[in-house]
Amino acid sequence: MQERPVIKTAIPKRRYQVGSHSASLLGEIESGDGRHYRHILAFVPQGQREPVFYVCAEPSPAAERDQGAYRLRIVGEIMSEVVDTDDRWGDADVFSEQALKLGQQALGLQQTSVVRLM
Repeated sequence: MQERPVIKTAIPKRRYQVGSHSASLLGEIESGDGRHYRHILAFVPQGQREPVFYVCAEPSPAAERDQGAYRLRIVGEIMSEVVDTDDRWGDADVFSEQALKLGQQALGLQQTSVVRLM
């Protein structure tokens, strides 16, 4: 997976069940890849240990801050792409709602319900 977040430490803030996947919202992230993350939502298939899809809120570079304070980036098996830039991605509730939708779309889970576990 290209550009997979390298997470040294993080605090799980919320957990969800999304069909056959669990999703964990991480905060207070210390990364080992040179990137700074406000939030990460990581999707893990049932029975596996490693995430297969990430949605990340990253501070925007200084030159792009007029478009928004945070970039919303998706990372999957064959992609890593910034899909939006906005101040609102810094808010955990707003980020989580959008990140869950993006994960459902990318993983073909649109027909499944999302259950918040923690």
